[in-house]
Amino acid sequence: MPKKLAKRTTDAPENHIIEQPITNALELNYMPYAMSVIVSRAIPEIDGFKPAHRKLLYTMYKMGLLSGGRRIKSADIVGQTMRLNPHGDGPIYETMVRLTRGNDALIHPFVDSKGNFGKQFSRDMAYAASRYTEAKLDEVCREVFRDIDKGVVDMVDNYNATMLEPVLLPTTFPNLLVTPNQGIAVGMASTVCSFNLKEVCETTIKWLKNPKHDISKTLLAPDFSTGGELIFSPDEIANIYETGRGSFKVRARYRFDAKNSCIEIFEIPYTTTIEAVIDKIVALVKAGKVRDITDVRDETDLQGLKIAIDIKKSANSEHIMHRLFALTPLRDSFNCNFNFLIDGRPKVMGIAEILEEWTIFRIRCIKRGLAHDIKKKSEKLHLLEGLAKIILDIDKAIKIIRETPSESQVIPNLMKGFAITTAQAEFIAEIKLRHLNREYLQNRIDERKDLEKELADLNATHGSDEKIRELIITQLKEIAKKYGAPRRTEIVDAEEAPAPPEETFIDDYNLKLFLTGQNYIKKISLVSLRSADTQYLKDDDFIAQELEATNRDELLLFTDKCNVYKVKIYDLPDCKASALGEYLTNILGMDPGERVLYLTLAKDYGGFMLFGFANGKVAKVQFNAYETKTNRKKLVNAYSGKSPLVEMHRVSEDIDLYLQRGTDKAMVVNSSLVPLNMSKSAGGVTVFTLRQKTHLTAMRPADPETDDTNYYRADKIPTAGHFLQKQMTI
Repeated sequence: MPKKLAKRTTDAPENHIIEQPITNALELNYMPYAMSVIVSRAIPEIDGFKPAHRKLLYTMYKMGLLSGGRRIKSADIVGQTMRLNPHGDGPIYETMVRLTRGNDALIHPFVDSKGNFGKQFSRDMAYAASRYTEAKLDEVCREVFRDIDKGVVDMVDNYNATMLEPVLLPTTFPNLLVTPNQGIAVGMASTVCSFNLKEVCETTIKWLKNPKHDISKTLLAPDFSTGGELIFSPDEIANIYETGRGSFKVRARYRFDAKNSCIEIFEIPYTTTIEAVIDKIVALVKAGKVRDITDVRDETDLQGLKIAIDIKKSANSEHIMHRLFALTPLRDSFNCNFNFLIDGRPKVMGIAEILEEWTIFRIRCIKRGLAHDIKKKSEKLHLLEGLAKIILDIDKAIKIIRETPSESQVIPNLMKGFAITTAQAEFIAEIKLRHLNREYLQNRIDERKDLEKELADLNATHGSDEKIRELIITQLKEIAKKYGAPRRTEIVDAEEAPAPPEETFIDDYNLKLFLTGQNYIKKISLVSLRSADTQYLKDDDFIAQELEATNRDELLLFTDKCNVYKVKIYDLPDCKASALGEYLTNILGMDPGERVLYLTLAKDYGGFMLFGFANGKVAKVQFNAYETKTNRKKLVNAYSGKSPLVEMHRVSEDIDLYLQRGTDKAMVVNSSLVPLNMSKSAGGVTVFTLRQKTHLTAMRPADPETDDTNYYRADKIPTAGHFLQKQMTI
């Protein structure tokens, strides 16, 4: 595409089309939107908040909701927040809901709530309208807003320049690791799990003292407000801590009420909901994949979450739960992507790098707070230094004030008489007459000494990153002691929670498989067959093969397109003799017109397959050639397609085979004479010598009672066979 394209215009001058490269169009029209979503909406920053969270909490702070009772309606808070966030009351209130104590989405909620705010673990438990609920800031927000009025963070204009709002909040602990966050931007996303506050503070303290500290020793694993059990894998956690990416598994916690044969689930993974779990269990029961469950219901109340699963008295509750862990969201993966905005740029970081960036941010905040204190105390010291000059000759000061003819000349005369600044003169002039006593003046002298000492300490701290780090450590210890709480998510070693083999969960019973000529299969238990053995089929259909098996067997199905399909029998639905069966084309995803010719069980993949072809050749293939290490559902080139297939048979050892050519000749030969082929698709060796325009029409195991094996016997191959003793067709 050329860099510059001509401008095309229509006859009407007001209508025109400008052609330009697509890259230019994207850069001019799409990139600003993409950057806005990344920087101003979806990705959390170093304080652990997204802009929507920050605007809401700051509004509540300015409303004075850090102290007092829950006296403000949520609707009022939402309305005030719209001065900073003009995106509508719905999204603002939804943001507030997630931050509340009542919603249970956070281990350390930022909003103390009153009323119905729904639940993190429920999809259908809707929160009440904002006019019915009340809220205030939780106590932990004192650490979120500490020293914010000292200018520790930058302030910017809101969207209409009517008030200021903070760019970041000066959180005194690594909130970005304590508060879970998820955001989807354009071309990137962020998914952050939560960690235990005490563990985060302890880890940060250890890291500040020694940057080479082994983080996994103190930051044990993620922690969630919904509890559950984290399946701990050292390699997975180490990868997340190092790279900021990875996943780990969390499963539900349950107890078994033996008296009532009821499994009670009281904690579920953070990533799922009660309704999703129940819906999946019901679907599995209906599909017959989970048996022995008689009822499942939601019994969540004011005491907390509870899913009750009634099971049969004879059922094994542990096996049922392992089955549910494997097939439902009761065990789920949490995918981590620690993507944060650092100085306006997205960056994926491991734990150590996160702590480093947060420390840089926190040191910057503390230095700005110290600079504010130094300025204020320096100003006060300056005033007291002026007062010290007055104390040396109070009578002179009184005389100057008394002899000054006008009030406006008092300040200049004091400045001239004592060589002090305007601010010092103003301060002295405002001292009340009652304060010109010995006690007051002595206290001011002592205060001056204290201020000088404080300023020396502040300046020393401000100029030393090491002392600031010690201050951070002190603050973190106080926070951990005041707000720390025990872990909610229990850590379970992966080796202590192995998943039982799949066969453990499968009901094992004897059954019979029926393959029909029109590609239907019927799976019927022997118990069901005993009660009704009359088979119902479609018109013109017939039973092509019967096979006895158990529900845990693996089935191989050979088709006329040289393919073999593998299927677990327990994945086939049970049916009755009165049913028509399941259409294999749909179950296996076969090509149109493809038809199953032969069924056999995998068992131990012993024995071999015998294939007879119309060209008189027989192929003998070791059956373990169809065994695969991976769970493949389809194998191609399962046998040779060079000549039409006549018959196939699975045998465990060499047998006598009866082969027939048309209606004139036949032979009996032992399969041991047929050499074993290494390849599944081998064409075999010639066994029956054919004349022109003749072909092999039948191959089956020889029957000594009906076949004259002595007469038709051939001791070597190939051979032309013997004439039939009587006209036969097979």
